[in-house]
Amino acid sequence: MKSILGIGNALTDILVRLPNDSLLHKFHLPIGSMQHVDEETGDKIWKTIKPLGAQYVAGGSAANTISDCAIFGMPAGFIGKTGDDELGSLFKSDMERNGVSPKLMLGKASSGRSMVFITGANAERTFATYLGAALELGPDDLRHSDFEGYDYFHIEGYLVQNQPLLRKAVEMAKGHGMIISIDMASYNVVDSNNAFLHDIVQNYVDIVFANEMEAEAFTRRKPREALDSIARMCKVAVVKIGRDGSMIKCGEDFYPIKAVRAHAIDATGAGDTYAAGFLYAHSMGASLKECGEVGSVIAAKAVEVLGAKVDVPRWKSAKQDIRRILGMSNN
Repeated sequence: MKSILGIGNALTDILVRLPNDSLLHKFHLPIGSMQHVDEETGDKIWKTIKPLGAQYVAGGSAANTISDCAIFGMPAGFIGKTGDDELGSLFKSDMERNGVSPKLMLGKASSGRSMVFITGANAERTFATYLGAALELGPDDLRHSDFEGYDYFHIEGYLVQNQPLLRKAVEMAKGHGMIISIDMASYNVVDSNNAFLHDIVQNYVDIVFANEMEAEAFTRRKPREALDSIARMCKVAVVKIGRDGSMIKCGEDFYPIKAVRAHAIDATGAGDTYAAGFLYAHSMGASLKECGEVGSVIAAKAVEVLGAKVDVPRWKSAKQDIRRILGMSNN
């Protein structure tokens, strides 16, 4: 089976249910927002929620995708940077438990974390993110030996904010003959790094994943036209359109993909999971239509759970559906 290497922000997701909004008010976190916090504030929040039965899972966009690829059975590795601390150890052990070979450098700052507060009957999610050591990952940390033996290289779009790192990473991946994919970050990150991102996509990237807002920020066009524009820059363009599914284009070939029906309670990480399903199917030689369908199947499972990690029963159900899509025996 073909293998995949990812690079991104090594963050530990810390999820906790709160009985009310008082803690959010205490730390000036608007309900439903995503706030970046400094180390002092991040440490205070973490110490406050530690006794509340928080759930800890390795997170970050690329890390989520790579973990899911490993669960599909792909040999997988991940490049990132953590602190020499408890959360760094948790991140490493969680990645290993999912079958990923983590290539983690140690930074001077504390490990990055995304603290997720779940409140109210509708499971409203509020984020306080401290990037910490993840931000210290630089071009000098990359070694050719880390890229050897991998077929795919997956990048999270947030890394466009570290242009020297990303450029060296794609140059090394290209030199090793890897298929390069990028999942664009939030639309504001795309917008503020547009020229650099265009250069990277046009000269290095094979597969682009973007949601509607990211695609529009990247091309200044509506989703359908944005798909056409992105497809002229790379081999395969994928635009995810939420409940309406996704669209794929390669050359002049266009594939509309329907969303799989699900009881959605939380869309966190669904895009990362879609990318994993797509890349897994692609590595198996599936058609692009099948790749999109596999991505949709596993993304539908992701929106049915809180957080970015699909549970075991849903994985088993998804794998049965995916085997049927790919024409694989269930024996």
